[in-house]
Amino acid sequence: MIGASSTPGKPGNVLLKNIRDNGFPGKVYGVNPRGGEIEGYPIFKTIDELPDNIDQAIITLPAQYNPATVRACGAKGIEALVLAASGFAEVDHMGGELQDDLAAAIAESGVRVLGPNTTGHVSMPASFTSSFFPLGQVPRGRISYITQTGNFSGISLRHIMSAENYGVARVAGLGNKIDIDESEILEYLGDDPETAAILLYLENIKHPNRFMEVAAKVTREKPVILLKGGSSDAGAQAALAHTASLASDDRILDGALAQAGVTRIYKYSHLFQIAKALAVMPVPAGNRVSFLSPSGAFTVCMTDFSRSQGLDVPPIAENTRKRLQSLAPPFIRMRNPVDIYGSVGAHGYEHAYGDAMDAVLSDKAIDAVVVIMMLTGESGIPDYDFIVDLARKHPKKPIYVTFMGDHVHNVACKAYLEPRGVPAYMLVEEPFEVLGVLARCRAALHRPR
Repeated sequence: MIGASSTPGKPGNVLLKNIRDNGFPGKVYGVNPRGGEIEGYPIFKTIDELPDNIDQAIITLPAQYNPATVRACGAKGIEALVLAASGFAEVDHMGGELQDDLAAAIAESGVRVLGPNTTGHVSMPASFTSSFFPLGQVPRGRISYITQTGNFSGISLRHIMSAENYGVARVAGLGNKIDIDESEILEYLGDDPETAAILLYLENIKHPNRFMEVAAKVTREKPVILLKGGSSDAGAQAALAHTASLASDDRILDGALAQAGVTRIYKYSHLFQIAKALAVMPVPAGNRVSFLSPSGAFTVCMTDFSRSQGLDVPPIAENTRKRLQSLAPPFIRMRNPVDIYGSVGAHGYEHAYGDAMDAVLSDKAIDAVVVIMMLTGESGIPDYDFIVDLARKHPKKPIYVTFMGDHVHNVACKAYLEPRGVPAYMLVEEPFEVLGVLARCRAALHRPR
């Protein structure tokens, strides 16, 4: 840790705390001219004084010191570096010249570099992070991210840790991509047994042909989902200021991504919403959805919305319809989507919702089910285990829950269901958006060779 600091809040101090908090079992050393010990780790005064055979160095020094530090690390035999500093080509002409000097130092030293202008990376199978953003212990899971922004090893990860209920395998913040790029990491994650799905945020693609070649292989084995920044003129200018990225022609990119099997998304929040679905539920076998609604208006609006997301709301089998009708008052004609309100009034929450869910999940015409819960203190709060039990009974069909009612009960339901393997979404359109994306993922995974 080059730039180690004893001052709380400084990157060189936060980083050491993150490494400690995540239980990294390897040896950790710091470099600071004062020497001594920080956060329980030994501190050396110079790079030359460090022990031999160090695997990786994390450098939090200001940008102007990075080229010389890279050369010193190379001379010491340290071959992998994470460069946190900003102030390079993303800033101005002088920063561009400094980045050229840094590139020369990398070439001379033969090192591999992540960054610069990055918050670092996370590798939870190794209980390790190079992030200098305060994290604490990061939950481990099977979702990996490749992002052209450091914030995914920082504030976005904090969002996942505090607002969602899934963990990560690997997170790589690419920064300015002076050396290591998205193609190399995508290839690694494609072979990584710890990674079940890969989500990317990119502002440009450094080597497009190589990326498409790698993606075409990986997308036959795992979902690969991309949010591309800089698709508008204003967004392209923002990307240039953020990571010195020149955006490519969006129409050409769309065609190439589709051919390579990469599923494109257009909302930043989908990087979380899709991830938590993939973390615990299978990719749906198709685009045919059934949903249970406590309101006739929702049956209309969400059917329209489903169609806009490329989903089908198909007719159900006659035996399924009869089973649903047996629960409902005679004045409600049951079909797909399922108007569940009358059944709840007649049979109670768990019986009505549970039997209806089981009926549509058992129907061969349905690939996934969305449950719109109506939770209020007056209507009663059910025991949610029936949903968890049905998810286990039908493991090949995803179940997503969403809400309308008292927010406090919605939040409590989400907090109960998600650690038990059922994703929940606070806005009623969100699960349908996720299913639309995942239907495209399924098509990419099984596209003709």
